[in-house]
Amino acid sequence: MTNNDYLMTLNDQLMTNPSTATQSPATQAGNYKIAFALVTSLFFLWAFVHNLEPILIPHLKKACQLTDLQSALIDSAVYLGYFLMAVPAGLVMQKYGYKRGILVGLALYALGALLFVPAANTRFYMLFLGALFIIASGCAFLETAANPYVTILGAPESATTRLNLSQSFNGLGAFLAPLLGGKFILSGIEHSETELTAMTPAQLDQYLQFEADSVKTPYIVIAVVVLAVMGLFVITKMPDVQKSVSGRVSSLRTALRHKHLVNSIWAQFFYVGAQVCVSSFFIRFAKFTNNVPEKQAAEWLGYAMLGFMIGRFVGTFLSRFIPANRLLTIYALISMGLLALASTVQSGLAVWAVFAVPFFQSIMFPTIFALGINQIDEDRELGSSLLVMAIAGGAIWPLLMGWISDQSNIQVAYVVPLLCFGVVAWFGWKGHKTVSSEQ
Repeated sequence: MTNNDYLMTLNDQLMTNPSTATQSPATQAGNYKIAFALVTSLFFLWAFVHNLEPILIPHLKKACQLTDLQSALIDSAVYLGYFLMAVPAGLVMQKYGYKRGILVGLALYALGALLFVPAANTRFYMLFLGALFIIASGCAFLETAANPYVTILGAPESATTRLNLSQSFNGLGAFLAPLLGGKFILSGIEHSETELTAMTPAQLDQYLQFEADSVKTPYIVIAVVVLAVMGLFVITKMPDVQKSVSGRVSSLRTALRHKHLVNSIWAQFFYVGAQVCVSSFFIRFAKFTNNVPEKQAAEWLGYAMLGFMIGRFVGTFLSRFIPANRLLTIYALISMGLLALASTVQSGLAVWAVFAVPFFQSIMFPTIFALGINQIDEDRELGSSLLVMAIAGGAIWPLLMGWISDQSNIQVAYVVPLLCFGVVAWFGWKGHKTVSSEQ
């Protein structure tokens, strides 16, 4: 889309929205800045709750006495929610606009967080999974709305940079969640199988309930914060910019005619799987390779996600000088090298190799997303939904990783994200190309 096309699109949108058309340019710019800031806060919210999952996996493994494969169902419940709710979220956005879709997402998010209270009281693992599924369903609405909304709140040529900037605050949530989760959820008590067997049934029940109860207060606080943000969206006027010029109705057939969109869906499927695998099993990996206690490993994970946040800002800067697809390929290849090292070295070096990966993961999701919806016009909302559906990779690859870990060990299992990054490298090298760029 050229600048002239963009101006014509904006003019058509203003003509269909008289209240916006009568505003001065300064007022319109102010509305866009407020909308951008408010929508950017959503990136923090879903990153925070997602990056509590690496804390929940070892924590609920203790509280509910699970295997690695069973604990990986935490990731599956979350990303299955994305898979099932992404298209309904896109349809809601098409019919009712971004703002209402965001409100639905925030309501589901808060409801799921509150369900952690009865889940902890009963120690019923399926209820925990159900609560996570509802939270993820809400996040599917938020991501389906926020990612494309940010790309069109400004000039199209800066869409990738703008999305990377918003995703930088996603990095802030990713950094804080493991630190706070490790402090307020993990107890630091790591009984051996022998010690657990030696307990009386009453002692064991008391210990397991103590572990389960620690999630209640953090998730109540999360629900309160989400409801407060929801209130801000209710009282704030958001620019409505989702209408298209031609009025053509998007469909699955028209969306999938874009080869680069299809390629981006696959790349996102493998990338999210890799990201979830790297972080979800980090605490277990650090314990296995270097005997790091869980609280210390959670703290290290928090700092690794600080690297993720810094990587977002660095990536946003570098994307001004290096084509986004080329930077994506470079970062994916580096991640593969680090994971190859982590899978073969039995020492602290292996932990540091995994520790470094989030820095290079930082730009991958927004870059794949922006490249995928590039030049698809009326198919933007549906294309965005399909890209959010691709997050289902986070439900599949951790299960495979957990199974491999149960059969061998967690270090060997890190070959799974290594191979996933290979697909990301291919997309950045070749798969991102649009028909017009190939011509």
